[in-house]
Amino acid sequence: MTKTEKMLALEVEVPIASFRQSRAREYAETYPVPPPSTVYGMLLSIVGEIDRYKHCGIRLAIALISQPQKSTVIRTFRRFKKKDIHDPSNARPDYQELLTDIKFITWVDAGQDNSQPTLPERLQIAFANPASINRFGGLCLGESRDLVNAVTLLPKNYQSQSLQWLVCDENGLLTLPYWVDHVGSKGTRWQRYIILEPSEISHPPEAAWTLIQAT
Repeated sequence: MTKTEKMLALEVEVPIASFRQSRAREYAETYPVPPPSTVYGMLLSIVGEIDRYKHCGIRLAIALISQPQKSTVIRTFRRFKKKDIHDPSNARPDYQELLTDIKFITWVDAGQDNSQPTLPERLQIAFANPASINRFGGLCLGESRDLVNAVTLLPKNYQSQSLQWLVCDENGLLTLPYWVDHVGSKGTRWQRYIILEPSEISHPPEAAWTLIQAT
């Protein structure tokens, strides 16, 4: 695989999902775009990788194809206040924001990924020979109920329609995780972003790249 082939683009369609804001409590607000950490997890799931440290060093760029619609539902959340998992106090109804008709493109660049093969190479293999991939469960973006409808490998000469780019900006009002500490919050890593107005730019600008790393 040559240097120019160490990057690929995937178009992702998800009917419904919620990207819960890390600091949300009773009212489960959603981020307006899937965080880089969530997209990275989906990519690992595609290739059947369970070690999320395996491909640290890759770079991701994300652009919305269309603006998802937001709605609010009430659902049962579980918070383990009592040791008995079936204790009624562990479950309570709360409001949750949902996004529907999510369509975006993610570019995956090998970057500093020192694994052999790299994640872009493994994704290429997965699309060329799906039977070679050993994985389990449905492909989700975020929660296990938020199933992905389609992932399409885009050709190298693909010319996209108008896109809304997620770009890094130290003054941005949107703070998203690119690495999540699932044991606590101490190890979670954040980056500030803005979402640009729709444009005809079809290749990731430099500011759109996020380096996935645990430190």
